[in-house]
Amino acid sequence: MLLEAFGSFLQLLYLAMLVLAVVALVFAVTAREDAYRAADKQKKSFWLIILGITVFVNLVIPILFLQIAGVIASIVFMVDVKPALKAVSGGGGRRGGSSSDGPYGPYNGGR
Repeated sequence: MLLEAFGSFLQLLYLAMLVLAVVALVFAVTAREDAYRAADKQKKSFWLIILGITVFVNLVIPILFLQIAGVIASIVFMVDVKPALKAVSGGGGRRGGSSSDGPYGPYNGGR
């Protein structure tokens, strides 16, 4: 019974690693090529190859060492490269205003 639970846990872990790799690959595909250069990151083709290999390894070759290397690459992309690409592309989450902007423009404190 304990081994079955551990096997189920490992299957969920493998699924989570696959989902992370696929999400990172989708973000890498949708980002513009010039954003990679502007953010001073590796080329888009580099990340597409690395993340594509990661998805392939997770789907076809269930070798834990290779899957862990792929998870590390996916995490590096999601934590380092993706925010840099968003900052360069102007997709930083806010629409160019400051934190004191209201729905009708900046709040100036009643002055």
